Amino acid sequence: MKTATSTLLRVFLPFAAGYFLSFLYRTVNAVLAPELLRDLGLGSSSLGLLTATYFIAFASFQLPLGVLLDRYGPRWIEALLLLVAALGAFCFSRADTAGQLILGRALIGLGVSACLMAAFKAYTQWFAAERWPLVNGLQMAAGGLGALAATSPVQWMLRWTDWRGVFLGLALLTLLVSVLVLFVVPEKRAGRSGERFLDQLRGIGSVFTSPRFWRTAPLTALSQASFFAIQGLWAGPWLKDVLQYEAKTVVTLLFWIAMAMVAGFVGLGSLAGRLQRWGVPVLTSAVTGMALFMAVQLLLIVGPSAWAAPLWLAFGFFGTSGIIAYAALAQSFPVHLAGRVSTAVNLLVFIAAFAGQWLIGVIVGWWPEVNPGQFAASGLRTGFAFLLACQGGTLLWFFLGGRREREERHASALG
Repeated sequence: MKTATSTLLRVFLPFAAGYFLSFLYRTVNAVLAPELLRDLGLGSSSLGLLTATYFIAFASFQLPLGVLLDRYGPRWIEALLLLVAALGAFCFSRADTAGQLILGRALIGLGVSACLMAAFKAYTQWFAAERWPLVNGLQMAAGGLGALAATSPVQWMLRWTDWRGVFLGLALLTLLVSVLVLFVVPEKRAGRSGERFLDQLRGIGSVFTSPRFWRTAPLTALSQASFFAIQGLWAGPWLKDVLQYEAKTVVTLLFWIAMAMVAGFVGLGSLAGRLQRWGVPVLTSAVTGMALFMAVQLLLIVGPSAWAAPLWLAFGFFGTSGIIAYAALAQSFPVHLAGRVSTAVNLLVFIAAFAGQWLIGVIVGWWPEVNPGQFAASGLRTGFAFLLACQGGTLLWFFLGGRREREERHASALG
């Protein structure tokens, strides 16, 4: 028991620290947006593009990442990439132009691109399959703590420094976590793939040509992308410009949204694992949660402002549902493909998150600013409604795909 606990801590804690940083980087601009707008004179489209650059850089490395994780293991890959993230944070802290900020943000996105997938790969090596939904949920909860750190703690830090100082501190912290991953996580050589490179590429092909993958992946991608795009940036402007909350109230509510997200990652992951033991497929739990997430978004857009606070908490809670689908998809493929399955989903998630976060900024820019730095409520509502419509389309695709699968099984049974 002592050895098992020691292994759990040595495997889980370093990867959890990496994902803590990944989510902190992803969401910190929601709090720093007013500082960036004031210091650099960015508009809504530029702010959206700058923040979303994290996602496209993240996405660009997902396919090679899957091969690297399956071939060389998660420990070395994450440790080396975190050094890139540290460099990106340092460059961001010294930037004076939008282009320099975008470069730093891109390096950050590339550098943290392994933080979730490396952890998922390590957990498939060290834990039994029935524990994956729970352990993955705990990993995501660590990310939620990173989102918490990006709210009130960052606001508190701004009393003593500026956004440049915040990113310089993050660069040092990222360097420390890289060392932690490299020297604390045990090696699992037996978990490395012995496949030839061409066979690994064929493995990617087998994932992307799987009908089961394409039935579920679009829904998962759009649900997670919408959650990341809004929670990571546009929730702050919505609270400030649509609901007219004061800055202190905005940061406080962002904190509680992140708390709800932590509860969702832990609670929904645990519930999905328990329901699976009772015969309810993990995918059913994931799809139900994602449908509830859409309902919450609809109420945010059309509901009265008096409902705003509880709805935003529900947004944080049910926005985590899509991550459960990662475990469902991983269970549908051989374990040696686990890294490539998860990174294939992640590729779609972060391409969609980049597009969604940027396009909301473009849509908001169609309306003139009410005041300098204050966006039009109609623009924000339209941007949110656009993402919701995209999610609705993928939910319909999922159910149509299920009907096709049933028809094919029925035809096969008839012979």
